[in-house]
Amino acid sequence: MSETTLPPAPSAGPPGHPPAATSYEHLTRIRATNPGGIAEAAARRQRRDLPGAGDRLLVIAADHPARGALAVRDRPLAMASRADLLDRLRVALDRPGVDGILATPDVLEDLLLLGALEGKLAFGSMNRGGLQGAVFEADDRFTGYDAAAIDAMRLDGGKMLCRIDPADPATAQTLESCAHAVTDLARRRLVAMVEPFWSRRSGAGTLRNDLSPDAVIKSISVAQALGVTSAYTWLKIPAVAEMERVMAATTLPALLLGGDPPDIDTAYADWGRALRLPGVRGLVVGRALLYPPDDDVATAVDGAAALVREVH
Repeated sequence: MSETTLPPAPSAGPPGHPPAATSYEHLTRIRATNPGGIAEAAARRQRRDLPGAGDRLLVIAADHPARGALAVRDRPLAMASRADLLDRLRVALDRPGVDGILATPDVLEDLLLLGALEGKLAFGSMNRGGLQGAVFEADDRFTGYDAAAIDAMRLDGGKMLCRIDPADPATAQTLESCAHAVTDLARRRLVAMVEPFWSRRSGAGTLRNDLSPDAVIKSISVAQALGVTSAYTWLKIPAVAEMERVMAATTLPALLLGGDPPDIDTAYADWGRALRLPGVRGLVVGRALLYPPDDDVATAVDGAAALVREVH
């Protein structure tokens, strides 16, 4: 094999399920001996267009580990194995109806070397510094991609988490940093995917997102005004109660986030109802599809794709 030739996509195991973790030793060898191969893979990647009128997107999210968020339901280290995560991502990205991926540089670079991003949209995750459970969690520093790197790597946009805790002074820095990122992406005509939450500390000190309709509306109102223009801004928001009222708060395109729902059937029902609203342009889902209760990644992804493609 040449230095940048990698093993085929995993196929062992029951249909739709990831196999026993594939060996990715060749990735390590490339990184050690030919790190420039990553930029070369990005330069030759076949890109695709953003959705046209009436089109909706299904994007797989895989930026959770960078924030120390490795748990899925009752499995505290579900996302700890990079080989297992890559196997699951390759199964998901190979399914019809999957338009792209949202991830941090390390994950996107592995997938670039694997040739798994051909003809897919790719969004770079920008701020992962607000580590889960940290005292500085609301201070969402930009520790991942910046707009210049997203442009240089020929990605399609950047995503930023924007948690707003009125009781935490760190929120001011997060808001300012997100505004700069929105501006920098827009100047390059790249999508700025903003994920806002109105948040607060619980009695135990844990940062919690308020998912009431009023709180989601407030977070949208702040997020959509960030930066010198909103021309390239998309929202990434939860599917909550009273979504008609929530979506009435914005004219920006919105994608629904998946989170880690305790009941996947309920989540599918919530997504399906929200997708009927004209401003909702698709789903960005990670753990719920990559780590379904029965581990059948392909079936979980196909179910989400069917929701997204459903004619209203």
